[in-house]
Amino acid sequence: MSLPPSPRPFRGPRRRSLLASAAGAAGTVLLVGCTGGPDSDGPGAGPSAADRARARAARDSEALAGRYAAVIAAHPGLAERLGPLREEVVRHAEAFGGERAASPRASSTASSAASASVSPSVSARAAGPAARDAGAVPADEKGALGMLADAERKLADRRAEALLDVPGETARLLASVAAAGAAHVFLLTEGDG
Repeated sequence: MSLPPSPRPFRGPRRRSLLASAAGAAGTVLLVGCTGGPDSDGPGAGPSAADRARARAARDSEALAGRYAAVIAAHPGLAERLGPLREEVVRHAEAFGGERAASPRASSTASSAASASVSPSVSARAAGPAARDAGAVPADEKGALGMLADAERKLADRRAEALLDVPGETARLLASVAAAGAAHVFLLTEGDG
């Protein structure tokens, strides 16, 4: 005898699925972290795979911080909710070797917040279209949160895929930041529905 379907419709990721994906990423790190072998790139052959992965991860985190800043500038009411998440993304960029971005609260007006939110060392290309054009941020708060959740989800997935291509310490860092990104997705979508 089968059970009747649940009356509650499915509305996004559940805690169990987020925890399972984080556990899977951690398990992958344990496997990847055990290789311990040197990079296949010889000395003097240019940046190693780990260096390239860290540089890309730093750029990705800086771009995501720019998106958070653009949403905060367009929707100041979300600043209290998004500020801590953005600060974590900035710390992720720093952990990968990126530059520290200024706080969007340091600016006195919403119009200058988008331009002051990213340090001058971060190029407009790396900051992404959302940081360059506040008009790219959805007009409603729910849409803006959805845009950030989608960006966090895609970045966490890309980082999880990159785990297999980098050596131990970089793989552990990527896995940790990917798990944090999955948690951000949950926090950004919490209360939807």
